[in-house]
Amino acid sequence: MTHKLTNAQIAWRAAQDIQDGAYVNLGIGFPEMVAQYQPPGRQAIFHTENGILDFGESPAKGSEDWDLINAGKKAVTLNPGAAFFHHADSFAMVRGGHLDVAILGAYQVAQNGDLANWSTGPKGVPAVGGAMDLVHGAKRVAVITDHVTKDGKPKLLESCTLPLTGVGCVTRIYTSLAVIDIVEKCFMLKEKLPTLSLADLQAVTGARLFTNGPVADLIVPEL
Repeated sequence: MTHKLTNAQIAWRAAQDIQDGAYVNLGIGFPEMVAQYQPPGRQAIFHTENGILDFGESPAKGSEDWDLINAGKKAVTLNPGAAFFHHADSFAMVRGGHLDVAILGAYQVAQNGDLANWSTGPKGVPAVGGAMDLVHGAKRVAVITDHVTKDGKPKLLESCTLPLTGVGCVTRIYTSLAVIDIVEKCFMLKEKLPTLSLADLQAVTGARLFTNGPVADLIVPEL
């Protein structure tokens, strides 16, 4: 497979579906890139688990305030009207259903919407963290991920083999090859790279892909 989207392009595509004024939590690492690609005329309100609502862009290098960081320990700035609060209050917002969208990374996603985005073992993340709250507290849960692992194995599966973060929680997946919805415990293909045939996409997907009408071309800008 010679062509796939970069992480920046996947993040850009996910950002296009965030509504103006939505309250959004972005997972640590790759998902944080989504904040860089908000469409013109739209402004999401970003929430971070360590207790900030409505943080802004990353500060210029050398001007960071290291008392002002997100959950991934990256320096942030504040938008006018931003708020600070206790870690427990932050999770009360999550668990209380006050977030519109959570966008997370993934090791595996099952066709019924199960998500595995942490792992045990010597190279694993040591604990599931706040993601277990986010996936069942946010009104919509999306995943951004490469379509396959580094050794070419499918990340979209009939069932997850790694420890679960949440059960039946994912509604949309943005991958390096396609945009796929979870509909009635099935992978419903919505968009794919125009250079990729359905058969080629199915060959690197670990569960059956369904379609409901025409599949749109996945078109993103060069970034």
